[in-house]
Amino acid sequence: MVEDPLAERTFWMKDPWGNRFQLVHGQSWFDAEPLAVGGVCGAVIGVSDMDRAVAFYTQVLGIREIVYDRSGVFADLPEATEVRRVLLRKVGENFGAFSRLLGNTRIELIQRLDGQGVKIFEGRCWGDRGFIHLCFDSINLEGLKNRAESMGHLFTVDSDQTFRMGKAGGRFAYLEDPDGTLIEMVETHKVPLFKPLGLYLDLQRRGMYKVLPDWMLRIMGWSKRND
Repeated sequence: MVEDPLAERTFWMKDPWGNRFQLVHGQSWFDAEPLAVGGVCGAVIGVSDMDRAVAFYTQVLGIREIVYDRSGVFADLPEATEVRRVLLRKVGENFGAFSRLLGNTRIELIQRLDGQGVKIFEGRCWGDRGFIHLCFDSINLEGLKNRAESMGHLFTVDSDQTFRMGKAGGRFAYLEDPDGTLIEMVETHKVPLFKPLGLYLDLQRRGMYKVLPDWMLRIMGWSKRND
C-alpha cells in the first residue's frame, strides 16, 4: 500500500493473466451496501505526447478537470521510470439514464520521459487476452461525432442507427486517441428492465437525458444477478 499524488492510499494487483488493476479510493457510490470494490471508475493510459493527449480527452471527450500534472519518479507506479502524469476527472452529472449508477470518471495519462514507450496494441486481435479498448456510456452521440470531426478525429466504426442485440439495442461507435488507443462509445436505446417478466425500457421514447430512479436501477441489478 502506497500513497498517490493526492496523498490517498492505493495499490496494484494482477489477474491470473497478468493484467494490472489499480485500487483507488472511491468518491462516488450508488449504494451504501458495504462492498470492498465498487467497480471500474476509469483507466490509466500511456501516451507519447502529453499535451496532444490532454487536448483530446478534455476537448473531445469532455473530461475537463485537471486534478494534477506532475513529473518525476513515483512510488505508487509499478515501475521506477521518470514520467509525466496528468489525472483528468469528470464529476458525475445529474442527467442521462445511468448517471446515478456510473458516478465519477477519472483518466490518468502517463508519458514516459525516456522516450521508450511501446505500443501495447501493436499486432493485437479481438479475443486476445488482456485489455483491448475503453468504453464510455454516451448521450447525443451524433453531437459528439460532429465535435470530434471538427477537431480532426473521425469515427472509425459507427452503427449510425440502432444496432439490435436481441431485444436490447443502441448505437455503437469507435474512435481513437492520438496514439491509436481504441475508445468505444455506446448510446443505449433499449435495455432489459427485468428479463424474467419480459420487461424492457425504451430510453429513446422515455427521454435520453432523464435520470433513471434508484429503484429501477436496483431492479435491473436483480435481473443481472439472476442471469
